[in-house]
Amino acid sequence: MFQPLSVFIGLRYVRARQHRFFVSFITWVALAGLALGVAALIIILSVMNGFESELRERLLSLAAHARVSLPGPAAAAADPGLEQRLRAIPGVVGVAPCIELSALAVREPEMLPLVLRGIDPVAEERVAPLASLIVDGDARALAAGSDAIVIGAAVAELLGARVGDALRLLVPVVGADSRVEPVLREFRVVAVFEAGLADHDGTLALAHIDDVRSLAPAAEGAAQLRLRFQDALQVPQAMAAVRAATRAGQTAHDWSADHANYFRAVRIEKTMMALILLLIVAVAAFNIVAMLVMVVNDKRTDIAILRTFGARPRTVMGAFITQGVVIGWAGVLAGLGLGVLGALNVGRIVPALEKLFRFRMFDADVYYITRIPSELHVRDLLWIAAAALLLTLGATLYPALRAARTPPAEALRYE
Repeated sequence: MFQPLSVFIGLRYVRARQHRFFVSFITWVALAGLALGVAALIIILSVMNGFESELRERLLSLAAHARVSLPGPAAAAADPGLEQRLRAIPGVVGVAPCIELSALAVREPEMLPLVLRGIDPVAEERVAPLASLIVDGDARALAAGSDAIVIGAAVAELLGARVGDALRLLVPVVGADSRVEPVLREFRVVAVFEAGLADHDGTLALAHIDDVRSLAPAAEGAAQLRLRFQDALQVPQAMAAVRAATRAGQTAHDWSADHANYFRAVRIEKTMMALILLLIVAVAAFNIVAMLVMVVNDKRTDIAILRTFGARPRTVMGAFITQGVVIGWAGVLAGLGLGVLGALNVGRIVPALEKLFRFRMFDADVYYITRIPSELHVRDLLWIAAAALLLTLGATLYPALRAARTPPAEALRYE
């Protein structure tokens, strides 16, 4: 098979066994460093992808994929066709009305500010299923006129409330004369939910929408329609259709905007972690530089003979670039294999390490997440491989230029 001279020589140098021990040692260190750096980068990013997905699922366990706010009194009656227009949007699988009010939960001697959400239990099951989050009691007891309430696990702990206990809610209501008047009503705790997030478990309480309306009849300004889509990741693209279905004064928001701070923090952490782990790959690339510099010094006679027989500096440069690239890319490919294998088996590796070293990484008494999730993305593999390959290619340039500039006469003078 025809091969360019530089590629042929570079591959011969890779296969050659007549290297000094230290040169061979540096070669293997560079290859192992690249493999470990790439594998660590893939595994860490996969774990962070898993945590991001876990966070998204917990955020959306009680939150809608999108919501349309209906301002003004009797907002729902003012536009009765809105719900039908929203249901007709491609990808929408559920629409449910709700009302949210600020309230103060009172159970002597404790008081706690809450968000009281009035829901239609039947419609809500198609938007944010509650049954899977119930840890005590029965949410089916939410019925119109029952004054039943479902509270978060953190709320129950802070107030010392259990299923069957009475809980008084104080709601500030603006009267007809624009005066704020407190309304006090006693509810009965029928269930406790646990979503695993402080924003839900420590601040949210659920009651039937008719009970909340009767508690604050003039609070229609807090009315909303909550939407659930078939794919939560496609919601930002579908928001144009949601906004097109609304009328003047109605506003639409999606989950990515409501929880932007959470995911911005995760993205910053992923970016910083990727940059830090890329330093490992860079260190391994510096090992390639050291190895090639020593190979160039070792092959000065070969370089001089090649130049004497008419080889151009470009050919000499290409030979050492080939050698460095083959060694570097072998390490990158090994790292990709190790990284994919590790990312796909994190769920098995971590328990084995915990058993071996007798420690618990995520204690169930402290953390809501008791396992390390992992989610491997192809785009992460592509950019990690591209970055590592470019670093290794860049590492070969200086030694190759040094080899190309070696004067033949001076190299042969003392041979």
